[in-house]
Amino acid sequence: MNFLISAVTDIGLTKSTNQDCYFVSRFLTKQGNVVLAVLCDGMGGLSKGEIASSSVINAFKKWSETRLPQLLETGFNEVTLQAEWNEIAVSFNRKIKEYAASLGTNMGTTLVAMLLTESYFFIINVGDSRAYEIYNQIRVLTVDQTVVAREIELGNLTPEEAERDPRRSVLLQCIGASEEVIPDFFMGNVIQDAVYMLCSDGFRHEITADEIYTYMNASVMTSAPQMQANMQALVEANKQRQERDNITVIGIRTYAE
Repeated sequence: MNFLISAVTDIGLTKSTNQDCYFVSRFLTKQGNVVLAVLCDGMGGLSKGEIASSSVINAFKKWSETRLPQLLETGFNEVTLQAEWNEIAVSFNRKIKEYAASLGTNMGTTLVAMLLTESYFFIINVGDSRAYEIYNQIRVLTVDQTVVAREIELGNLTPEEAERDPRRSVLLQCIGASEEVIPDFFMGNVIQDAVYMLCSDGFRHEITADEIYTYMNASVMTSAPQMQANMQALVEANKQRQERDNITVIGIRTYAE
């Protein structure tokens, strides 16, 4: 199994800074190819959201340079991975909160990270950035930690109503702004000739699942430049429909070596 990787980020139409931040890298190991992708959507006055998102991204990047090679060398399971990723999320919730308090402000960030091996994927999620699997259909792999997602689960809103609800961006958890952070963790089997996608919420509100599938299924994501062009087209569609947020998407396409 091998991976094609591409990513697009855009400041969008109205914000003065891009508070989205991402990191994606492929590693060649004794166990084969491995990809780590991390996306954070920051929030806070001025550029403070950018500080929150970039600090968590840098923590995962450091983890990938120090701990990940050791884990791949010795072997690891989902319990070890979940514990180490949870520690990053919990510790940075405290660090960001303390830093924001020292400035007399608030800041925070969502987090979605995905590690893909040739057999399995592992995901950690805090907030409403998402991970998807695009194969014979589009499947959301994460659960939004938002007020409207909870209302859908309780039967008080339909998904269509939730998209129009003024509370759609209100988070139940956020690294740096929650008293306690309890990340979600997911795992599953990696499928050959599929596309795995991470995105901030600015990427998905103004386009449909059908449009995402049309532009990002494996049959049209055949090279890194083509992936880049297809994802850029969806970013531009969001902007044409007046999406006001920063927009970021990462695509990882699996194929046989």
